[in-house]
Amino acid sequence: MEFIKPGINIDFVSKMKWCVVFSVVLTILCVITFLWKGFTLGIDFAGGTLIQIKFFEPIPTDDLRKTLVEVGVKDAIIQPFGKDEVVVRTAESSSDLKGISTRIEEVLSNKYQKKKIFEIQRVEVVGPKVGKDLTRKAILAVLFSWIGMLIYVAIRFEFRYAVGGIVGVIHDVIVVLGIFTFLGKEFTLPIVAALLTVIGYSIHDSIVVFDRIRENVRKEGRKDLATVMNASINQTLSRTILTSFTTALVCAILYAFGGAVIRDFAFVLLAGVVFGTYSSVFIASPVVLAFERFRTSRRKR
Repeated sequence: MEFIKPGINIDFVSKMKWCVVFSVVLTILCVITFLWKGFTLGIDFAGGTLIQIKFFEPIPTDDLRKTLVEVGVKDAIIQPFGKDEVVVRTAESSSDLKGISTRIEEVLSNKYQKKKIFEIQRVEVVGPKVGKDLTRKAILAVLFSWIGMLIYVAIRFEFRYAVGGIVGVIHDVIVVLGIFTFLGKEFTLPIVAALLTVIGYSIHDSIVVFDRIRENVRKEGRKDLATVMNASINQTLSRTILTSFTTALVCAILYAFGGAVIRDFAFVLLAGVVFGTYSSVFIASPVVLAFERFRTSRRKR
């Protein structure tokens, strides 16, 4: 199946300069967002206690807060979570909070004299040391994935392609995290998994384009690299659109109907697919072209 008929010739190379400018500005804005708002770390990284409660009948938030104070949970943050559910977060993670679900059940049951007015879905307690360790491992996972892909692409293709691919991947991670942070979403372990998936998708999309560029360079070595690159992107355009569209469609469905638990994960994947497709054409390819031009001018000098 071909979404775009063969022979199409869109001049991507002439538009790359403006796309690079747009990406540089967007990346700077994302870095400013990191410094301005900072990451909203989930319990996995920040440590503390998380309690998810589902209510079959609505109760006032003040009543729930008073109940939490009675059982020893002070300065709690109560957030809506999905339909008729709330998530209670507190920085406390001491042993005093053991059996907290039983105590909450007793207090609420005595107060409303109804045992079926609520249901505690989950209680998670993460100590500060564990949170720091998970943070360190998450950062290392992303960095090692970048280094591993740089080595693979450099061996599989050439160093210039490796540089282009890694720059595109770094661009995607920064932009997706910037949007995620700007919206005030919570950074958790599933988000790290989503970012690693985005990294894999982005580099795979770039490799498809690079592979066609390398084939055409061998066939038409006398032509300018910009001309060969433009033809290669046009030749892979149908495959790129079909693959990205179907993947983005699945992510959009997960975001819309997957529920609150998986929504942020699906959001990161959806944004990653969009920017991963964009970066393979307008970030990774221009870097390869700029690297080649720099190397050519250096040889002439």
